[in-house]
Amino acid sequence: MNRREFIVAGGAAAGLPGVVHTQSLAPRVEVYKSPTCGCCSAWIEHMERAGFVVDARNVDQDALYAFKAQSGITPNLASCHTALVDGYVIEGHVPAADVERLLAERPEAIGLSVPGMPIGSPGMEMGNQRDAFETLLLLKDSSTEIFERHA
Repeated sequence: MNRREFIVAGGAAAGLPGVVHTQSLAPRVEVYKSPTCGCCSAWIEHMERAGFVVDARNVDQDALYAFKAQSGITPNLASCHTALVDGYVIEGHVPAADVERLLAERPEAIGLSVPGMPIGSPGMEMGNQRDAFETLLLLKDSSTEIFERHA
């Protein structure tokens, strides 16, 4: 149970007015992915454990590439799946904490990307192996800046 679920569940159990189910508080994430991609499914599980409600949509590669392009994802920013959350694009294995920060800060941006598939990023865990990686903020002028560094 994450912190948000704990607080809501505790308030509901105490009968506090105005407390609603976690489902209605959780941001909804639409994920577009290949039906055969296991790391995409592992990233979805990571997001659900963090309290997000996830709708996975399996699409063929041509549709996925077209969706990426339409969403402003260039090949150098691409990964294996693309998601939408509250008006932002999330490309690849972005940690849930980075998505939560994005939604809290609400910058003028397209969204976030973790290009490629770095080992140790959410959904790409391989034992104790871990690559350092960066989450990039995708700005509306097609430039990027570092949003978060992960060691």
